[in-house]
Amino acid sequence: MPMPVPHSHVLHRSLVQPLPRAVRAEGVYIYDSDGKAYLDASGGAAVSCLGHGHPAVIDAIRKQLEKMPFAHTAFFTNDAAEELADLLSERAPGGEWRVYFLSGGSEANEAAMKLARQIQIERGHGEKDHFISRRQSYHGSTIGCMSISGRTPMLGGAHPNRNPFGPMFMPTARKIVPCYEYRWRRPNESQEDYTRRVAGALEEAILDIGPERAAAFIAETVVGATLGAAPPTPGYFKAIREICDKYDVMLIIDEVMCGMGRCGTMFAFEQDGIVPDIITLAKGLGGGYQPIGAMMVREEIVEEIERNTGAFAHGHTYVGHATACAAGAAVLKVFDESGLVARSAAMGERLLEMLIERFGNHPHIGDIRGRAMFRGLEVVSDRETKEPFPASWRLAARIKAKAMDNGLIIYPMGGTKDRFSGDHILLAPPFIMQESHMTELVDKLGRTIDEAIAEARKEYGTTA
Repeated sequence: MPMPVPHSHVLHRSLVQPLPRAVRAEGVYIYDSDGKAYLDASGGAAVSCLGHGHPAVIDAIRKQLEKMPFAHTAFFTNDAAEELADLLSERAPGGEWRVYFLSGGSEANEAAMKLARQIQIERGHGEKDHFISRRQSYHGSTIGCMSISGRTPMLGGAHPNRNPFGPMFMPTARKIVPCYEYRWRRPNESQEDYTRRVAGALEEAILDIGPERAAAFIAETVVGATLGAAPPTPGYFKAIREICDKYDVMLIIDEVMCGMGRCGTMFAFEQDGIVPDIITLAKGLGGGYQPIGAMMVREEIVEEIERNTGAFAHGHTYVGHATACAAGAAVLKVFDESGLVARSAAMGERLLEMLIERFGNHPHIGDIRGRAMFRGLEVVSDRETKEPFPASWRLAARIKAKAMDNGLIIYPMGGTKDRFSGDHILLAPPFIMQESHMTELVDKLGRTIDEAIAEARKEYGTTA
């Protein structure tokens, strides 16, 4: 039986795993109360794109607080929200966009689902109530977002109700196969045939549900937490866009984790040659300086609502929070002034080179993937067969703990292969990283992986 952590009135994520106390952060490092430095190689959860303590963002927040921290959007708009919406609309491909600001990614995706449903109603398609997503995806922790996510929280051990929230999920959610080439492209199958097959799964699902019932399809451009920076194959999203258009299905692109320059362009989907109907953002939008998310929708779609009911039937207290929007606007201005999106692309390629040099022939790294400063390494027992380590080893958790011991923050996760087995490590470092920091990252990561596997083998007494 694990020992409880020291008493705290904070309801921590884990009630049995003690955490170091973070007291200071600067640049690419976080420091705990003992003075230990941790290289933030995952930006928390792909959040800290600018690193910690950027003076321009802090100054923008301070000025907004002094002027007006908050005014409820049922009564007012505010300069910060208007400015940030303009900045985002100017940067997004495909014409003009309207932007709805929230407190994070889960709220953004929940809003996107509700807006997609309302748009279908406004178009006279009130029977369209089904949402299609992909397995091994993640879209948030609300009940609606968990319903469309391919990964959900599980209780530990052999608990009879391991998925505690399953009975609460939306019955109108359907999942199809992910675009996960490393594992599911068949032997002798060309990349083009694979792309056609997995994109075709969307059309099959729409036809099975009934085109008159399919409301929207949601997908991460580059799958983050659950697949470890798994990018789409060339042409995948163009095929998805064509299928959505064919059946009047809204296309929601989730860039909560992979967007805002993380993949080397402001929006990751720019590299796939499409324009979605709705975009969701968070994490890097505020860089960790304020909690903020955003839902963007094409102008011509909003005009349909304006001509009909005239209002979006949704709201939260902190929609358009002035201080959060001021932080987001400051982040985008730093991007421009410092050329950080281009830097993400260039430094991301250098990081890939270093990862390949260190792990390209590692016996337990099966795949190195991703875009720019969004990289994943899949951990395997056997490179040839791609066989994962036993799920009972809980290798992802071991790697995370060992990395913390080594002064490294990374984002490992289990269940990569099929939601139950397989492990990967996600890297999403700040765009300001220097090559010396990446050398430190790769060195510490190599030591961490080897130590975690050796420790698990010693405990389980196996050569797997």
